[in-house]
Amino acid sequence: MNFLRTPQNWSALCHKQAARHAFKNNTCKLLLGLFALLLLSPAFSYAEAGKSLNDILKLKNKPAGVIIEIVTGDEENLEWALPRAKEYIQQLREKFPELPLAIVTHGPEQFALTESNKQENKEIHQLVKSLGADDVPVHICETFAGWRGLAAEDFPDYVNVAAAGPAQVNDYIAIGYELIVIDEE
Repeated sequence: MNFLRTPQNWSALCHKQAARHAFKNNTCKLLLGLFALLLLSPAFSYAEAGKSLNDILKLKNKPAGVIIEIVTGDEENLEWALPRAKEYIQQLREKFPELPLAIVTHGPEQFALTESNKQENKEIHQLVKSLGADDVPVHICETFAGWRGLAAEDFPDYVNVAAAGPAQVNDYIAIGYELIVIDEE
């Protein structure tokens, strides 16, 4: 019964199949997009979850820990951001002795901590060493460093090189740490 299949019927059949194919492709793209958004949503929500130092100092019970995230737009900002973090740490430890603390810096300011910038930033490097001696690890972002052609070996041993700074922050939050964000002077 092939005589019923006229060119017009073939055309309609082709359009129907093309529409079905486009629907499947668009549906897949939409589902993949929604899935990706769902996967990324914790990162977005954590970025907004930062508390102030005062919010944490008002807590009655000691939190699991505190992560201080430093992310600024200038390579020289550790000169003020790291001393501020040190002040926060002192106040937090006064209220909650033995409180686990960590710092993650993953903006351009992290490059002050390279081995090649050690002489130029002696005070900052000394502060990072003293924080480490007080059981406060300072992490930088290896991914961002890689974008500038740097590797983990380009940072001194007292700087903890995390694969990705934001992921390191999220890892601390996932184990119950409270987040304080330092992003402007």
